[in-house]
Amino acid sequence: MPNALNWLDLKVNYSQTLEYLFSQLPMFHRIGALAYKANLDNTISLCNSLKNPQNSFKSVHIAGTNGKGSCSHMLAAIFQSAGYKTGLYTSPHLKDFRERIRINGEMIPEKVVTDFVENHKSNFERMQLSFFEWTVGLAFDYFANEMVDIAIIETGLGGRLDSTNIITPELSVITNISYDHIQLLGDTLEKIAIEKAGIIKPNTPVVVGERQEKIDSVFLEKSKINKSEITFASDYFVAEKIKNNGELQTFNVFKDAVLFLKTLEISLVGNYQQKNICTVLQAVIQLQKIGWKITEEDIRTALKNIQSMTGLMGRWQKISDAPLTICDVGHNKAGIELILEQLKEYKYDTLRMVIGVVNDKDISGILEMLPKKATYYFCKANIPRALNETELKLSGKTFGLIGEAYSSVKAAYEQAKTDSSINDLIFIGGSTFVVAEID
Repeated sequence: MPNALNWLDLKVNYSQTLEYLFSQLPMFHRIGALAYKANLDNTISLCNSLKNPQNSFKSVHIAGTNGKGSCSHMLAAIFQSAGYKTGLYTSPHLKDFRERIRINGEMIPEKVVTDFVENHKSNFERMQLSFFEWTVGLAFDYFANEMVDIAIIETGLGGRLDSTNIITPELSVITNISYDHIQLLGDTLEKIAIEKAGIIKPNTPVVVGERQEKIDSVFLEKSKINKSEITFASDYFVAEKIKNNGELQTFNVFKDAVLFLKTLEISLVGNYQQKNICTVLQAVIQLQKIGWKITEEDIRTALKNIQSMTGLMGRWQKISDAPLTICDVGHNKAGIELILEQLKEYKYDTLRMVIGVVNDKDISGILEMLPKKATYYFCKANIPRALNETELKLSGKTFGLIGEAYSSVKAAYEQAKTDSSINDLIFIGGSTFVVAEID
């Protein structure tokens, strides 16, 4: 009986801890720009109070507009396969706050979260930390205490002023650059690239996923200033898709026009992973050069088992077969474009789109891309930043998108299922927070 009571107390304490964090601390993903701080002062002060745990473990730092989450999980899985105790820090979470902080795929224990808040609550209140600053401090402290061999650290927003940008990594990785968070990062690709390039550190190699003519010079200049070796994955690697059976994608990967990995299988089936694979492989090459022991077998094992090894969700994820139901967290114009291209590969009677967005995105730019020959279920995720479903419906109508409005994601999805025949396709997306509310 005491054990049962202790378990119940832990659950209550953890629930109260999360309530405190979510309700009292500024949180970008809930309230948007008001939570964004244009300096690293708070993070530096917090980590100083924790005796700078970020200096106790090695790391890889990953930024980019799209693909950084997938690349982070791929690299974490590869290090795990190679036998390294591997930390993984990502954001946002879908179901459980603890998804953000993992070691070898296992989420941080609830008790660790609760104890950390209890021990440092006075600092939070005195320093007026944002939710993200606090979470970074928790992650770094946990990784240091558990003595990880390596930690994969994904930026939350931008790079230069992101709270994670106090680490000195083994390698910096920048996936790609497109328009997102323009109110904070800038309204041109060059301005956004400058923010992402802020993770490039002195004498630290950097891998950029793909060349983009308008912004290559930003990364080249920053690397030159920092005396950092820079490579572009697209200069070396090409992945040619052989097949995609809905469960696995298979590629032949070429390096310098020579077959490098034959029939490489990856458990992420979004077409956009074709570029991410190349970025990750170039990162592995650079890591091997500086002494990390990673074999071809490690790579193959990891990429075939990413979800089970790291807990990754929401990347072209199939949640039902009849009718076929797919969700994806892509939420900016570049991400939506890739989603729509992949939807064209499917045969169905009716495409049913369960769509919700946040109110600080380029909503018009997204809506004008969406297919008019689809039935829409406009919805509102349960966060303050979510755009009202009625307003979204009215905006969609101006672009020829026809459907009804629903006050919750659950209600929209349930109606889509009710309306569907077995040969229809339901897609759920538009926002990470919409996908997060799907059971």
